[in-house]
Amino acid sequence: MAGDESDGRSPAWTDPGCPVARTADLVGDRWSLLIIRDAMDGARSFTDFQQRTGIARNILSERLRKLTAHGLLTQVDAPSGRRRLYALTEAGKDLFPVIVTLRQWGERHAFEEGEPHSVLVDDDGARVPVLLPTSADGSPLTSDTTSVRRPT
Repeated sequence: MAGDESDGRSPAWTDPGCPVARTADLVGDRWSLLIIRDAMDGARSFTDFQQRTGIARNILSERLRKLTAHGLLTQVDAPSGRRRLYALTEAGKDLFPVIVTLRQWGERHAFEEGEPHSVLVDDDGARVPVLLPTSADGSPLTSDTTSVRRPT
């Protein structure tokens, strides 16, 4: 499988020069994204993640290990000191706009009209506005108005 880890830490990159491919190799599987989503929503313990996602324990253990090894999660002592908890690192927190954009795409394209779904709101209860990339002058950017410049 592309992205498998040969030494337990370094993935075999599917496309070494592409940031999208490298990111997908690290967090592109369903379970990793859901773990990151749940960590952003307050999950901290193995049990929290297992109950929220329904993921098999062996798969959850592997994904938590991988996300920790790659610096997206870190383990911290629980206040009781009796177990370890997981916390997002700055790199993990940097995935917030990615999760929001995936959520917003899903709201537009993965539900039938009027089908109920969860909604992301800010601290005041207002729905989070649609995230759109913009150029330096504020104009919207799309796949039609951007291009990839590869190293020579």
